[in-house]
Amino acid sequence: MTGIRPFTPRQLRENDDFLEQLRRCGNSRLAARAVGAHRAKFTRRRAKHAVFAAQWEMALVACHAALTLGGGPRPPEACPERSRRGRRDALRTEGGEPTVVRLKSGRLQLRLAPPGRMTLAAEQAFFRALAASANVKLSAAATGFSYGSFYWRKRVRADFARAMRIAADIGCDRLESVLLESAYRLLGEGGEAYFYIDNPLPKMTVSECIHLVTMHQNRDRLIAGIDRGRRVPAPFEETRDGRRRRREAEARVRHYEATGSWRYPDEPLPPELPPLDQVTGWSKADPAKKRHHPERPLFGGWRLDDWEKRKRAGKG
Repeated sequence: MTGIRPFTPRQLRENDDFLEQLRRCGNSRLAARAVGAHRAKFTRRRAKHAVFAAQWEMALVACHAALTLGGGPRPPEACPERSRRGRRDALRTEGGEPTVVRLKSGRLQLRLAPPGRMTLAAEQAFFRALAASANVKLSAAATGFSYGSFYWRKRVRADFARAMRIAADIGCDRLESVLLESAYRLLGEGGEAYFYIDNPLPKMTVSECIHLVTMHQNRDRLIAGIDRGRRVPAPFEETRDGRRRRREAEARVRHYEATGSWRYPDEPLPPELPPLDQVTGWSKADPAKKRHHPERPLFGGWRLDDWEKRKRAGKG
């Protein structure tokens, strides 16, 4: 039985360069591409040499630890040199932008995003629209993505779910304040009250606004009821990411107090959303349908008193 042939000096240099790149990205395909070789060359060496296989595993662990300390999974950021318009606020990737993903094994890995994927600027634009409208479908249509893609991110990413919940709560608070203002206007002028929220929203009636706020309140009650029967995790503010974000927020507040601007000098301007009152396709409601029946309650169905009267009159 012959022994395993040791590496030559040239192979040792190739292995060192490959392992160095592997510690940076945790992706064997990208690491091999960076050193100008095919991944199969190193996978064959890994299958034959136990020492090289152990070094490979150690490089993956080191990369996972570095990406975890760096913030964990994150969407791709638009690169000006790859964007067709040379802008950092592009809502879709052109292909090749670096992104950090979590594998099924739980490890973090650096990958290159394919074309047409959602960027970090698209997520921030969605949160701004959601904070203005509390309407997920309208906010998704304003960014040009399906609302299912945002619900998927909410399900698989805890940080995105928290940011989405905060934005929806801000939108509900704004809608409630506008409801009070609309009520005062309705009492003073009479008739049906229409109102707008800045950034501008499509025309909404009081009944539509109440229905939207009620749906979010029912969601909160459902979540609170589920949490009573299970162990509630620690608040986000007490976690490592929460403390890091609090430090970043405090630094931004100090920057605002010193300069009068919330944006750092090297930060790009936020992407411009289309006017929300011009976004179409987000609602399936029939515009020709009568909005309110005078003999029905707000959310449909006959009132019990009216139903009893119709029953006694033989009309029920």
